[in-house]
Formats: sequence, C-alpha cells, structure tokens
Amino acid sequence: MAKKQKRSVPSTRSAGPAAPVAPERPASATPTFAPRPVTTFASTRSSYSQEFNPDYSLVVRDLKRIGILAGSFVVLLVVLSFFLR
Repeated sequence: MAKKQKRSVPSTRSAGPAAPVAPERPASATPTFAPRPVTTFASTRSSYSQEFNPDYSLVVRDLKRIGILAGSFVVLLVVLSFFLR
C-alpha cells in the first residue's frame, strides 16, 4: 500500500491581489436612517418557544399503524412456523 502524503493547505493570507475597496463617499451623501432595535438572545428565544408548537398527531397515527403492522407480521410468522414444521 502506498504511503500517504499530507497535502499542504493554502492559507487564506495569500500575497495575491487585495480585495477591491469601495470608494469613500462624502458625509453629505450617506443615507440617514433610524437604527434597528437591538434584540437580545433571551427575548428571541422566549418568543420562539411560545410560537413553536408542532402538531405530532399525524406522526403518532403513523407510528401506531407501523406498530400494528409489525406486530401482526410477527404473529403471522409465529403461526406459519408451527404449520411449516
């Protein structure tokens, strides 16, 4: 088996061309707008937990159906094993 060699990963600090810099605008050309309100993680999390209310009734119904089918197949196999002996 051939010996594995490590490949060198190029670093992100390459000496290549620098990213283009946007030209500066005069202070009078900057748009004026109201700053956005600061939201904290706690307030976002509490509102998320109140809004997230999933309905698993369809999943529960499908799981019951799968359980009934699996149980009936096991019983059918046990019954067939007595007749096939």
